[in-house]
Amino acid sequence: MSTALVTGATAGIGLAFARQLAARGDDLVLVARDVERLEQVADELRTTYGVSAEVLPADLVDREQLAAVEHRLADRDRPVDLLVNNAGFGLKKRFLDNTADAETAMTDVLVIAPLRLSHAALAGQVERGHGGIITVGSVASYLPRGTYSAAKAWVNSFTEWAHHEYAPRGVKVMALLPGFTKTEFHERMDVSRGSAPEWMWLDADDLVREALDDYDKGKVFSIPSPQYKVLAGLARATPTRLLQRFQSLGRR
Repeated sequence: MSTALVTGATAGIGLAFARQLAARGDDLVLVARDVERLEQVADELRTTYGVSAEVLPADLVDREQLAAVEHRLADRDRPVDLLVNNAGFGLKKRFLDNTADAETAMTDVLVIAPLRLSHAALAGQVERGHGGIITVGSVASYLPRGTYSAAKAWVNSFTEWAHHEYAPRGVKVMALLPGFTKTEFHERMDVSRGSAPEWMWLDADDLVREALDDYDKGKVFSIPSPQYKVLAGLARATPTRLLQRFQSLGRR
């Protein structure tokens, strides 16, 4: 039986990953800040799917708490076969309207945490000759949207390198690049659903189902839904100066 560790596992895409991996028979290690919600999700998974669900509370901005998750991933006696780097958040305002501390905290979660957790997971996976990592990026990585897009562009670059570096050693590494998704993510940013057209909003369960199928196929990038595949292609072919005109999309 395989074990998967999912960060940000209590809501949205992370919760969808936890449920669908449990449905496949994987044991889970659930990471998030809210202990009560973690316990609720763990109970649900144990009861519904008959799997083991371990709770690991951690705020990934806090290096000591992040280190506890790294330690769990590095435990050779309790190997983790799949790491899902899902935890994240965004900032509604533009760069100079946010504090430097807020920008740094976001970068800690979107870049530093996936880097350190991937480092911890890969060592054992490469040693065992099997395993994998899925990091949730964003199609915003192809757009000029400040540090959020820059962080997600880092995910793309790191993932593509790691995919080719470790695939010959039995480890699959993939980035999931969703667009607007019906989760708590935008609610926490105080962004309304009407800030983007309805056709741009994805369902988290469908998104994760497609992502796991792409992961099983060994893809390096998973861009769920036909509309976002087209939009990602257009974004890569559109001049940056033109793309910057759409920075208010998804921020109102």
